[in-house]
Amino acid sequence: MTTNVMIVGVGGQGSLLASKLLGHVVMTKGYDVKVSEVHGMSQRGGSVVTYVRFGDKVYSPVIDKGEADFIISFEVLEAARYLPYLKKNGKIIVNDQEIDPMPVITGAAEYPEELKDKMKAAGADVSAINALEMAENAGSAKAANIALMGCFSKYFKDISEEEWLTSIEACVPPKFLELNKKAFYLGRNS
Repeated sequence: MTTNVMIVGVGGQGSLLASKLLGHVVMTKGYDVKVSEVHGMSQRGGSVVTYVRFGDKVYSPVIDKGEADFIISFEVLEAARYLPYLKKNGKIIVNDQEIDPMPVITGAAEYPEELKDKMKAAGADVSAINALEMAENAGSAKAANIALMGCFSKYFKDISEEEWLTSIEACVPPKFLELNKKAFYLGRNS
């Protein structure tokens, strides 16, 4: 059985680190892991998606529509954008943050309202957390990605908290380690 995880957001929010962390922790558990490259306008604030697939044997990093077990979203509109990829009974973990895309910034469109309720009405199991506030409480808004991963970690009972922390130590530069661990704890305990 293969687990399919999409990590979505806006360029600059840390999706690369989140996918690297997830890939590392599941690899240490002995899974075959495929991680896609970041797709999108990662350096310009555009929509970004990374796929992480793991299981006994995984042949491709690509996740098609209706196949994602989890969508981890750093921003509400991005969660809604990728909703068609979620499988029935899949789970969305979303940061409450709303970042205006370019059409909203220029006045050509309005940010859609009540997106979390609309996703739930469409049948999605949505957990929304304020990862930005958690990250700020940990010491830096840039750790929102790790707060989200902390929340996500609760869904994997076979991966201990210690194993997640060991992977954080392997993936995060030492000078940012303590604040990222704190962000992880805040997300895990949310």
